[in-house]
Amino acid sequence: MPLRLSDVLRIECHDWQQAEHWAVPIRIEVFVNEQGVPAHLEIDGTDTDCTHVLAFDRDGQAIATARLMPDGRIGRMAVRQAWRGQGVGSALLHALLEQATHQGMARVYLHSQRQACVFYARHGFVAEGDEYLEAGIPHQTMVLELPDAPVGRGG
Repeated sequence: MPLRLSDVLRIECHDWQQAEHWAVPIRIEVFVNEQGVPAHLEIDGTDTDCTHVLAFDRDGQAIATARLMPDGRIGRMAVRQAWRGQGVGSALLHALLEQATHQGMARVYLHSQRQACVFYARHGFVAEGDEYLEAGIPHQTMVLELPDAPVGRGG
């Protein structure tokens, strides 16, 4: 019988003080080393204000990270190469959406790299505006209205 993702994956939510030592190496590996994003753009000084989610494998190794900014922007989603295509990104995204709803956000948005737009569209995100370059990589703003958000509150 094949293993289910839940058998090998644990998702945790942390503030930056807790998340930093796990998240930074993953982000450097994915964004700086693989994609060539300058380190000073990747570690941008806004992490202390964010909610961070991390995925851990069954051995307790951090394998993915993402963040939710106070304004509802989801970002810095990075999955280690060996774990891509196995549902880890979806698990992180669901955890972020739960956090956004819990925080009373009515809407979230993100700056998707072009190749990830299909992934986010599968999760209900809709493209908004024109494509643009961010850190030299084509991006598209995508938004998602959160149906369970309390009335009168938003991000």
